[in-house]
Amino acid sequence: MKKITLEALAKQIGVGIATVDRVINERGGVSPATTRRVLAAAREAGLNRLLPDAHRHPWQVELLLSSNEAFFFGQLSEHFSQLADQIGYRSLTLHRTLVAEGDPQRLAAQILRASEQRDGLMIFAHEHPAVLAALARCRERGVPVITLATDLPGACRLCHVGIDQLQAGRTAGLLMGKMLSGPGEVVIISGRMDYLAHRQRVEGFSAVITSQFPQLRLHQVLTAMDDRREIGRQLEAQLYQSPTIRGIYNTGLGNTDIGEALARHRLADVVFITHELYPTTRRLLAQNVVALTLDQNTREHAQRALTLMLNRLEQDANPDEYHDGKIDFLLYTRENCQP
Repeated sequence: MKKITLEALAKQIGVGIATVDRVINERGGVSPATTRRVLAAAREAGLNRLLPDAHRHPWQVELLLSSNEAFFFGQLSEHFSQLADQIGYRSLTLHRTLVAEGDPQRLAAQILRASEQRDGLMIFAHEHPAVLAALARCRERGVPVITLATDLPGACRLCHVGIDQLQAGRTAGLLMGKMLSGPGEVVIISGRMDYLAHRQRVEGFSAVITSQFPQLRLHQVLTAMDDRREIGRQLEAQLYQSPTIRGIYNTGLGNTDIGEALARHRLADVVFITHELYPTTRRLLAQNVVALTLDQNTREHAQRALTLMLNRLEQDANPDEYHDGKIDFLLYTRENCQP
């Protein structure tokens, strides 16, 4: 076999000869994805020298989450950190970055930067052209991406880790209907509708109420783009206009504001269903303000995502799209959430 030179190898891969030299001689300064490409091409070409291992350092994984005030993200981030510590710094380094939900261009830019520096990404993101283009670039660079909590089914991603949001909404609708025996009105308060998770929750809830409980009338969805004060203002206006409201389903932020509005209007018998178990919902459950909360199980999210990512990086494993990343949500009432 004819020997290949570093210059020819660099031209074949489409990188500079300095990049090939840094990889072959382990001088660093080259992204993990490019390192893997160079070494794979060198082995395939039969480069006549001892090649380094593709990976001798801890896997560098970026976690990109929302910076909004939702307890879910803080708890999810903490569980990722705890589990990464258990794996050990010699095996994994977890980098955490928070990005505002209303700034998809910044998120896309962060994804692109991370894809140059990290071995893998785990992200919470919505469907925006800039984000989808950034994920396509990740695939080109050979950097696996796992979406969390809200899926991007048309994106270039390894898999999705999260609950079935449509099923969660349908479950909330079924339990709401069962709890309300007579006619009345039901209000849906939603988080950002540019996230698939909220749209699916609303869709599932609405479908069950409409098809199985015709005595209940749905109001149009109230959405305040995760602005707590606006959530409270819109609900106040709705409660004044509609004295027959008997149920409230909240898919996002604002549980405290909703509870306060119900107290001001002395609507203790309204069935209030929401999401996530955290100090506020524990308190509202104990006070019998919230009837039920559906929890996404953040620890299982973190455990599953890290396992699938490491399986991909270390064994080049492809997860089952419809099974491996699915998380079972948990149902809590005042009877099963006390310490």
